[in-house]
Amino acid sequence: QVQLVESGGGLVQAGGSLRLSCAASGRTFRNYGMGWFRQAPGKEREFVAAISRSGSSTYYVDAVKGRFTISRDNNAMNTVYLHMNSLKPEDTAVYYCAIPKFSPDNSGSYYYRPYNYDYWGQGTQVTVSS
Repeated sequence: QVQLVESGGGLVQAGGSLRLSCAASGRTFRNYGMGWFRQAPGKEREFVAAISRSGSSTYYVDAVKGRFTISRDNNAMNTVYLHMNSLKPEDTAVYYCAIPKFSPDNSGSYYYRPYNYDYWGQGTQVTVSS
């Protein structure tokens, strides 16, 4: 049984920082790339960041480049992180981590599409006040 559990969301002022965590179980974690998505009220779920199996390749939506960093711990923690700095009110959303169906090492565009993922966490709320 694959399980993804996000944590670390909360309320923060604009310009602040948060670190989201996603703990994975039920699969050999290091064999899979991982993605983060977000969904704001009334909007579609959108890609935020992804990381390859080894962690050597990372991908970001333009809106978060230079502010967010995705990383992973393939050892005992089996966890992927999203470090979010210089937060803006428009970053307010529910953030989800997900496991893709396949994990290409050099195909960032594959990770951008929600329909390429088959396991999702329950989400964690991030609210950025102005």
